[in-house]
Amino acid sequence: MSNVELPLGYLFSGHHSGVKTDETSPDYSIFASEVDALCVGVFTQNLVCAAPVEWCRDHTPHVTCRAIVVNSGNANACTGQQGRQDVVAMVSAVADELKIDNEQVLVMSTGIIGVHLEMDKLGPAAHTGCIQLDSTPAAFLAAAQGILTTDKSEKIVHRCIETSQGVVRLTAVAKGAGMIGPNMATMLACVLTDAELGIEDAQRMLTVSANESFNCISVEGHTSTNDTLLLMANGKANGTVLAGGDLQTFADELTSALIELAKMIPADGEGATHLMEISVSGAAGDSDARKVADSVGASNLVKTCVAGADPNWGRIVSAAGYAGVDFDLKDLQLELNGFLLFRNEMPIKFDDTEVSNSMQNTFVTNIDLVLGQGTGRATIWSSDLTCEYVKFNSDYHT
Repeated sequence: MSNVELPLGYLFSGHHSGVKTDETSPDYSIFASEVDALCVGVFTQNLVCAAPVEWCRDHTPHVTCRAIVVNSGNANACTGQQGRQDVVAMVSAVADELKIDNEQVLVMSTGIIGVHLEMDKLGPAAHTGCIQLDSTPAAFLAAAQGILTTDKSEKIVHRCIETSQGVVRLTAVAKGAGMIGPNMATMLACVLTDAELGIEDAQRMLTVSANESFNCISVEGHTSTNDTLLLMANGKANGTVLAGGDLQTFADELTSALIELAKMIPADGEGATHLMEISVSGAAGDSDARKVADSVGASNLVKTCVAGADPNWGRIVSAAGYAGVDFDLKDLQLELNGFLLFRNEMPIKFDDTEVSNSMQNTFVTNIDLVLGQGTGRATIWSSDLTCEYVKFNSDYHT
């Protein structure tokens, strides 16, 4: 992190407030802009949504945002009116410290559902968090660690983007390892940039990027109550609103960064030993391709055969067949890690041991299906399913 060029005009902090039992684990983070920043968001589609999601929906798009505060260890979901009051209290505590309005602070929470926030700990945490705000990579790393729950490591991507007005910087951070289902946003993520963006452009780009990244990942298909993706843009790089080719370049880099970030989530899935990259082509349309990819990626039988390095082509083909998409079996073709396994309505003779070894010896298992119906295509990423996942989630109370 020491040589990373973070976006200009941002401050960060992350520390242990006392919500998590592990005193060495940060559980309270602040991402703050030194100046008013544009902020847009994309949120969970789960009808059971958390109080902080309600607050963020009500306060985005926003053109004078100054801070995002995040607590981990408690989702503040299904907590009724008290949960909403606690959101206001969290926001007010940070706003008072930074001498800004409540409406300039957004909040995200992650952790256990149905338990009220420990405001006796989170209230004072605002003071400590604001005192510790700094622009250093170390401060950013602490903030990235403070949003984690069951993650094995922080998830961070950086981009330096060349434009006709000069370089703009983009940094994105996310958390997520479980309760991940493709129905935006499937986790918590914060994107910070020093580019100057128009608010409509920012919302459009974030929505498109989310659809091509976070909406294409799954661990167990369970859409969270707290899914939130926020983008802050403070214009500190040069103050000129990106347009034309510069805007398209930024949009492409944003999507690229979020795809990279999104893939880290199923790769870090609870108990996961493989990341599955499922690509479907030759569908009648992109939506059909996506349905087939989702069907394969959600199949527990496919997930378990990948976990066991078993090239069980029948599970994959049958999962494609019940996706609700029209195709002819004689046109279907399947490759696994580049090995052709199925074509012309029947399996191709292959070396089972060779294919199994390829699955066992690589972290990413590539599943490629061709439907032979058109030009539609889609790619999603999912984790495998192991005994460790079952053990973890039978012991871990959410």
